Amino acid sequence: MHIKILQELKLYYRIYDVDFLRKRGRFMSLEIGFGLIGGLGLFLFGMAKMSEGLQNAAGDKLKRILELFTSRPIIAILTGALATMLIQSSSSTTVMVVGFVNAGLMNLTQAVGTIMGAAIGTTVTAQIVAFDIRDFALPLIGIGAIMNFMSRRKAVQYIGLAILGFGMLFFGMFIMSQSISPLKEYEPFVNMLVSFGRNPVLGVIAGTIFTVIIQSSSATTSLIIALSLQGLIDIPSGIALILGANIGTCITALLASIGTNVTAKRAAISHVVFKIAGVIVFLLLLKPFISVVTHTGVSVARQLANAHTLFNVANTIIFFPLINHFVRFIEWLIPGEEHGPGIKPQYLDRNILHTPAALIAATKEALRMCDISMEMLRESFQAFIKGDPKLIEKVMVKEETLNLLEKEIIVYLTQAADNPWTHRQHRKITNLLHSVHDVERVGDLSTNIAELADERIQHHISFSETAIDELNTMYSKVESVYARAIEVLRTERVEDAESLILEDDEIDELEKLYRETHIQRLNEGKCHPEAGVLFLDVISTLERIADHGNNLAEAVTGALMATEEVIQ
Repeated sequence: MHIKILQELKLYYRIYDVDFLRKRGRFMSLEIGFGLIGGLGLFLFGMAKMSEGLQNAAGDKLKRILELFTSRPIIAILTGALATMLIQSSSSTTVMVVGFVNAGLMNLTQAVGTIMGAAIGTTVTAQIVAFDIRDFALPLIGIGAIMNFMSRRKAVQYIGLAILGFGMLFFGMFIMSQSISPLKEYEPFVNMLVSFGRNPVLGVIAGTIFTVIIQSSSATTSLIIALSLQGLIDIPSGIALILGANIGTCITALLASIGTNVTAKRAAISHVVFKIAGVIVFLLLLKPFISVVTHTGVSVARQLANAHTLFNVANTIIFFPLINHFVRFIEWLIPGEEHGPGIKPQYLDRNILHTPAALIAATKEALRMCDISMEMLRESFQAFIKGDPKLIEKVMVKEETLNLLEKEIIVYLTQAADNPWTHRQHRKITNLLHSVHDVERVGDLSTNIAELADERIQHHISFSETAIDELNTMYSKVESVYARAIEVLRTERVEDAESLILEDDEIDELEKLYRETHIQRLNEGKCHPEAGVLFLDVISTLERIADHGNNLAEAVTGALMATEEVIQ
């Protein structure tokens, strides 16, 4: 009887013990999962805020950084590295690069060089994380929050936001590291990491997939370093995962290239090819690479951070001498014309909408409108003088393009209105919106001349040689004024703009003179009444076009005067 009771008690306790262990294991799994997810969330949020603060602090300097993008690849590489170090996100840099290429601010060679530089710049995050300065996380959060919320100065707020994000990044790193500590005793997880060392391809695939999901190679490498700090990962496994993270980070640029032009797609694909080719080379040389990495630091965390840096630096050094061949290969891989149909905006890229480059892109699209309107002016006048119906058709097609581009630019700048623009930039946006309207009106007036040309063709109306000479003289003067107005808008030279404004009265006087002389010819019977009406309509339209050119010049002087007010 007693033996039977004891046996039942043993069985009970055995069941209870197993059940307890299962519950405890389930609880531990949830605790690890929540800690890992929460820590990763803090890390990513901190990265985003740090990047946002640094980008806003840079402000209008981004335009100056863009000016460094020259045809020399070495400058592009250095600039890409510098930009990524400043904003601490290679994904942000590559997305901007795709946007800049799509906006026509950068060619493919410049883009490839910048992407190579961005790959080097992003390794700074892993180097910083490897220092394990988690004790400074909370003070950084406190200091950053005080600067961001208490200061009234925008520059201090942005720097505070960057410091706040920096502290949150380290605090998230600390939480991740602490939460995965129990995994030391979980054999399946340890065996999985060991298998990555034995079969690096599996590690590369795992690192790629994880980075594709979270869209941050910095987060992946930081998690790998966190695992190393807990002794959960060795050098071979860590390197395999880091190589995969370098491939996975390409997903952001690929997503950004959806709906862009061919050149922008080539820039995104060049990022993928650059990374995959580098990973293949390093997998073939994995043992020598591991041997080099083990001599670069004392701790595994430092060695893995150095491996990340060495991979990207060496990969860039390998590709740099071949950059022109690489660009030709990408162009062969992704064939097609550089720009799509002319009716679509070529420079208004949504990926740079919330950066200072949005104003640059809108300005380039406005200048493209100017070039189209100039073509319309020339074609409409030639259609009137020569009686060419084909030129009339061209003008009408371009009119639709101008109307669409005006709407697109207005919508684009409206959506970018929430950016932290400076007073100068706000005034420039306002002036640009007025200029776009003036250019569209020039298109409308050119269409009016084309319609007058069609009327002349339909009714077989002829003009005297004197009338033709006066029309050509008036047109030449107006074309010169409008062409110079466009150039002033392009260069923003206030002296040229002021000089152009002074000529407005000359065209007004010329229009008045030709109106009087033509009315005199009508009274003398030297000109047909129908021809007289068309003549007066054309010179009046040309004079109004000159007025809109004058408005463009005034917009430039207004923008620069606003700048001087801010400086004073």
